[in-house]
Amino acid sequence: MLITFEGIDGSGKSTQARLLVEHLRSEGHATMLVREPGGTTLSERIRTLLLDPALDIDPFAELLLFSAARAQLVTEKIRPALGAGDIVVCDRFYDSTTAYQGAGRQLEAPDWLRAFHAKVTGGLVPDRTYLVEVPPAVAQARREGASDGTTNEASAPDRMEAGGLDFYRRVAAAYATLAEEEPDRFVRLDGEHSIDALHATVQADVQALMAA
Repeated sequence: MLITFEGIDGSGKSTQARLLVEHLRSEGHATMLVREPGGTTLSERIRTLLLDPALDIDPFAELLLFSAARAQLVTEKIRPALGAGDIVVCDRFYDSTTAYQGAGRQLEAPDWLRAFHAKVTGGLVPDRTYLVEVPPAVAQARREGASDGTTNEASAPDRMEAGGLDFYRRVAAAYATLAEEEPDRFVRLDGEHSIDALHATVQADVQALMAA
């Protein structure tokens, strides 16, 4: 089973991904947590480039770098784990590219990206995608130092986080459209609810999904 978490930076999705993995492991399920970009030696090196605020990366080059990191992650980690019967929880997957590069960077039409994603992942589609939604202004405040429940320390924004409110509004709108187009795969979560409440919702849904 492949479970992905999506949302704009500052939504709290990474916290929910981690909590779900901890719960599944406590229940005795072999579970792997990976992040995008990252998860392999190559993918982590690409991540360093993509998040470097000192680099000016062309939007199409950015899309290709994210996709290269994803292709390596799928081949090296995700497919072997799924083949072994493990649960894989991924902090971001190809929906992030549709939202961030497709809409945020205003790069390509979604139809083009769907075909491209299928090529990059070999047709791999998540069994469930949790979209943690927060208003872009709230997420910005969190990124600028307010706590999302995991830390109270502010840090300098990376290259992606420095996109600005208009950029994140486009990203959030794209995510909402994706969720509307695939309601059977997406579960939309109100990221302004408490961490515990969100985790309880995710946990209950995963249990139902596994039972089915």
